[in-house]
Amino acid sequence: MDYSLVDFLALLGAVCLFLYGMKVMSEGLQKTAGSRLRSILAWMTKNRILAIITGIVITALIQSSSASVSMVVSFVNAGLMPLEQSLAVSFGAALGTTFTEWIIAIFGFKVKMTAFLLPLLFFAVPMLFIKNGKYKNIGELIIGFVFLFMGLDAISANVPDLSRSPEVFASLQQYTSMGFVSVLIFTLVGWVVTMVIQSSAATFAIVLIMATKGWISFDIGCAMVLGASIGTSITPLLASLGGNAEAKKAALGHALFNLFGSVWVLLVFQPFVSMVIWVVKDLFNLGDPLALYNSVKGGSAIDGSTLMDEQVAMSIGMTMFHTIFKLCNLLIMIWFTKFYVKLLNILIKSKKKEDEEFQLKYIQGGLMSASELNITQAQREIVVFAQRVERMLGMVKDLVHTKTGTPEFNKLFSRIEKYEDITDRMEFEIGSYLNKVLDGRLSSQAKSRVASLLSIISELESIGDSCNNIAKALVRKEEADAHFNEYNYANIDEMLRLVSEAMANMMSVLSDIDNVTVEDLMRSYNKEREINNFRNQCRTENIEAVNQKKYPYKAGIFYMDIVCEAEKLGDFIVNVIDSMEDIMRRNADPNSSFSIGELNPEKTAKA
Repeated sequence: MDYSLVDFLALLGAVCLFLYGMKVMSEGLQKTAGSRLRSILAWMTKNRILAIITGIVITALIQSSSASVSMVVSFVNAGLMPLEQSLAVSFGAALGTTFTEWIIAIFGFKVKMTAFLLPLLFFAVPMLFIKNGKYKNIGELIIGFVFLFMGLDAISANVPDLSRSPEVFASLQQYTSMGFVSVLIFTLVGWVVTMVIQSSAATFAIVLIMATKGWISFDIGCAMVLGASIGTSITPLLASLGGNAEAKKAALGHALFNLFGSVWVLLVFQPFVSMVIWVVKDLFNLGDPLALYNSVKGGSAIDGSTLMDEQVAMSIGMTMFHTIFKLCNLLIMIWFTKFYVKLLNILIKSKKKEDEEFQLKYIQGGLMSASELNITQAQREIVVFAQRVERMLGMVKDLVHTKTGTPEFNKLFSRIEKYEDITDRMEFEIGSYLNKVLDGRLSSQAKSRVASLLSIISELESIGDSCNNIAKALVRKEEADAHFNEYNYANIDEMLRLVSEAMANMMSVLSDIDNVTVEDLMRSYNKEREINNFRNQCRTENIEAVNQKKYPYKAGIFYMDIVCEAEKLGDFIVNVIDSMEDIMRRNADPNSSFSIGELNPEKTAKA
């Protein structure tokens, strides 16, 4: 057989083109419907049937069970989805992945797609130059679809023709004619190949080409597809490595689902394959999946029309095997969801960590498979960040009334310093993560949202700095031997009360970032005006009080330092609200008359 290194490299390139087409098509779909996918996944109830349907639909849309399960893992990691619910979604995703295979089986052989691919590119490429991001995403989706089928056609064109080389075919027969041992060998081959290329759809395409070329029999092809269903678990498992315990459980649950399902099918492999053949050949009258291999093995000549019919029967039979296998697996395993949860809780123990140790709760470095959906993780982590600075403010309020120099004061001051260090590190880690998300393929709306989130984490870190500055001012006051009277303490308490109310409003808005209302924003802006007015009142009264010798000038300096620093806290809080307002504007109807100045005139004046 005349098959050179160049031919082999061309085959590898064809596989790469297929994989790239899948990637571009999947990312195009995610960019087109990323926010909708977030809403769908977040909206799902505890109804297992609904969760299964959601898994099927989302996987069919983005053409990758690995990507959809990785999304589920990231949602579990972000605390948006309970473990039991995530397993039901993963089970549905396993069935949804067969949608891609049906597209390949039907259009790859029944319809000659090559005649339509270049015309599709003619319509798709100009969309990339349209300013409207929606059309760009649709253009990428179509281009990915084109590349996928170009890759499939190139794989078919570059595989060696074994029928022209009987000696090679005979050597291959040694591995395919060993009965159940051959089934196990090729199941392992399908497993390994899928682990390497991280795409069961690509493995299926390769197996389909091998089967329709007559290299392998129908049952051996089914064995490789069975192995691929196990190998596809590797992507979510890798994605979960940096995640929390719940994320690891979700990924392992998906892997166990595929593993247990494949084991029971292997135990009844030949009867199961015979049942699939009966369904394809007799029940639906779609042809005999065994005919092509028998014809090639027998060395009989096949005309073009018969060859296509036998290839279609083989491809549909292979897809039918995978679909029935996944469907049966789903119908059996869904009743054992609670058992899966108990097993996973035994296998993976959750670690309890101290709240005051630096740790990211929802963001983990390994979960970067779907940039649009990773934004949700960052939002959840930002809420945790805000909760920490809110606790810092509570510590500062306690510190004001704790006698300086006492062990209680020193302990509380040390906690504030530790929290300030944590806020610095959280800003860096969340900011770095968001920058990695920006490196992905994002829609323009998602990029704008990331910019707003980056602004929010900067303001939250500034809140931490201000809380620490108030604590330091109290230490300096003691070192300078300055003392406050009841009037000073009363005004400081009132200022910190107003700031605490502003902080509570901010937390309420930040915790429900996608449902911000104008009333929420107005409440925060009004509170900021109260803070500014009270600061101005304190400043005026302080001058009069010092002139009237109500307290020493030195005490007045530290008093106003604390009051002005508290007012800065209000500024940083309202800056977070401004970023939330930007997000709300982008989510609102673009034709509405909504205006920043209508809500916060001070922001407009500063601009």
